[in-house]
Amino acid sequence: MQTALYLIPVTLGDTPITQVLPTYNREVILTIRHFIVENIRTARRFLKQTDASINIDELTFFVLNKHTRAEELDQFLTPVLNGCSVGIISEAGCPAIADPGADVVGIAQRKGIKVIPLVGPSSILLSLMASGFNGQSFSFHGYLPIDPNERAKSLKLLEQRIYTENQTQLFIETPYRNGKMLDDIIKTCKPGTKLCIATDITLDTEYIKTKNISDWKKSLPDLNKRPTIFLLYK
Repeated sequence: MQTALYLIPVTLGDTPITQVLPTYNREVILTIRHFIVENIRTARRFLKQTDASINIDELTFFVLNKHTRAEELDQFLTPVLNGCSVGIISEAGCPAIADPGADVVGIAQRKGIKVIPLVGPSSILLSLMASGFNGQSFSFHGYLPIDPNERAKSLKLLEQRIYTENQTQLFIETPYRNGKMLDDIIKTCKPGTKLCIATDITLDTEYIKTKNISDWKKSLPDLNKRPTIFLLYK
């Protein structure tokens, strides 16, 4: 394997690894002894699921989360400069996509370190694929404002871009606030605007449905504590 910074995707939930991740990913993981992770416990669990023979105690973990200081990031890449590959493991999905791993990747690019993304599930792309919306032009906005007035303004702006730019708009919410987000979408957007709700992607409970706002008003799904992506289009 090439010495590089490897971006290692993780399942989006308790989906069997063999169902969503290529065998090649396991081969790469087995060659790496240094990992940049958001949470050591969940990273260890993922690695053991990938291959039970992995000796976790022989691995080094660098924690990257909201508490990590910017000056620490350079140190995370020291093994690569010394000839040892490093892997970035996200909590779910693909590293560096709506994920703090992007900061480390940016540093690696500036240092001339080879970056190799591995194939794996992205809830953003999977939801877009299944929505029936424009996949040529789309924009992911992460979390919208919590304040009701600011959120309504954001939704109106996103809806405007649907019609003026012919662009699909995607965003997410903290799972326990999904119900409130859905209510705000229904109250704010035009009856004819289309909304796709993509929930529990790749899980047995996966739910992906596209309807007009007016049709959604008749019956709303229970999204409480279920990872969900919302997509708007015309």
